[in-house]
Amino acid sequence: MSHPADLAMVDVAIVMESTYPYLKGGVSAVVHDIVTSNSSLTFGIIHITWDSNSPSKDLYGMPDNIAWVHPIYLSMQEHRDGFMELSPDVLNMSGRERATLTKRLFDALAAIPKGDMAPMWKLFDEGMNPGTRRYPIWALLGAKEFQQQLPKRFPALDMPLSDAFWLMREFFSLSYALLAHEIPKADVYHAHTTGYASLVSAAAARRHHARFLLTEHNLYVRDTVNTLLARNMALKLTGDDWRTFDVTPVQRAWMCWWIEMGRFCYPSASHITYLYPDAVADARALGAPKHDAVFSIVPNGMTISNFEDAYRQRLEALERILAEGLRVWRFAYIARVVPIKGLFEFIDSARILVERGIKNWTLDILGPTDHAQDGYLEKCLSKIEEYGLEDHFVFRGTVNVPAVIGDFDLLVLPSYNEGQPMVVLEAMTAAVPTVGTEVGGMRQLIGDKLVHSTGRSWEACGVLVDPVDIVGGMADALETVITDFEQYESLARNARGRVEDFFQLHEAMALYHHLYRRLQQPRAQQNPAAAAKQKVPMPVVVIPSDPVDPAEPGQTRGVAKVHPRLLMSRPLTRSTQQYYRD
Repeated sequence: MSHPADLAMVDVAIVMESTYPYLKGGVSAVVHDIVTSNSSLTFGIIHITWDSNSPSKDLYGMPDNIAWVHPIYLSMQEHRDGFMELSPDVLNMSGRERATLTKRLFDALAAIPKGDMAPMWKLFDEGMNPGTRRYPIWALLGAKEFQQQLPKRFPALDMPLSDAFWLMREFFSLSYALLAHEIPKADVYHAHTTGYASLVSAAAARRHHARFLLTEHNLYVRDTVNTLLARNMALKLTGDDWRTFDVTPVQRAWMCWWIEMGRFCYPSASHITYLYPDAVADARALGAPKHDAVFSIVPNGMTISNFEDAYRQRLEALERILAEGLRVWRFAYIARVVPIKGLFEFIDSARILVERGIKNWTLDILGPTDHAQDGYLEKCLSKIEEYGLEDHFVFRGTVNVPAVIGDFDLLVLPSYNEGQPMVVLEAMTAAVPTVGTEVGGMRQLIGDKLVHSTGRSWEACGVLVDPVDIVGGMADALETVITDFEQYESLARNARGRVEDFFQLHEAMALYHHLYRRLQQPRAQQNPAAAAKQKVPMPVVVIPSDPVDPAEPGQTRGVAKVHPRLLMSRPLTRSTQQYYRD
């Protein structure tokens, strides 16, 4: 691994957790499209992962305009020596000075929920920023002054001091791993989640007088907290929930950690992009800025030419379906075999269909099975066998989706959580309807009526069900679609039309390119401090479905549709360690 100072400065450093280029997935695919579609720009990849044993094989064939990949490891074992050397002595402070610094740290943390980030950024510059720090603030952890103040300032922890110390050590260790070392230089740091990626991006932008662009593929903070609490992943979250939820002290501390980290990072972003309109209000409930000028909607997109063979195949199949009537329907489940994607529940939906006498279907499961934890795959297989559904389910593993999607009549996505799934767009491009759950951006993607600037309009291209009732809802929806051939034809044709008019890749990539160029600043012509604070306005065209709420000027209660052409030692707890395994 090269030292960051030896790496070439790039136009854009993309910052992500455990994804591109070493893991496949929707976000990785988007990042690869961004890099390959912007060949005039140079990129670096800051890859946040657990340790040096994490996957490190390039699965994408990174293009030449990626200058480097810089890993950041979160495991304490990767930076143990440096962290353990941070005893209170290295602060070179008296007891009174350590007590004052402790108070400043606690006061800065308390200011974040109130919307005042300045005290913490001042401490960052003094005690964390590799270019400006005068002392390592992490050395406070072992100071008696810190230990004395901890139970007084955080009474909600409600745990023995020794347990509170180990919990604080996790937080100190993680912040040390993320912020203590130099980050390679870039004009723009583009984080693809809040959480750690945003923290690194905001800090690096401040360190190098650069700009921070945030893309919310999904609401990372909500998803992380829901995972921590084993909640239904479709449930919403607000910035105050860590105070009010009935949870254990440790869970409350981790909720606070994730929620307030997001709140701290949001204001540092020069611009934020969301995949779908509903994400805006959800993010604002977690602390995102409420000013329209700092965000825009940049949807995912498809290269239509990659799906022409599949599209022709589907048009021929559609003719046969309409002419013949009877058919053995081929369903496709294209996702990882993990609990959040709902396969286990869908097996119960399949049983309902068979009990109703609807047996003319098969389901191909196309996706990796090696991501499953706690015997999830075995549980699914056992349930299939128990119900006698072996003839209906086929596990095929990871596939090239554009090459096979034309073989299928319906995409089945019984997921508890999605952003704007690439696999749904792939199916739509081939004129394959979707039966799925109404989560994330699914309603805007396949459910809402979309009206093009030419006057063309497109109705739904799939059927969505409530994620609270996946079992019954999926069974009912599938029965409706495969027994109504006229509706099926309408869904299929709408799917392709929606992609052609609203979700083309070159348009989305042009928007990212525009953002990058707007965010880059001629360094010789602009004051660096002013550049770091400046917001970059982008046009946002929002058609509200409800009146503007007078309590929230400029914010709509219901955002309906956005025209994409116009917007462009002691181990860590499961909270961190298991998250990276998952």
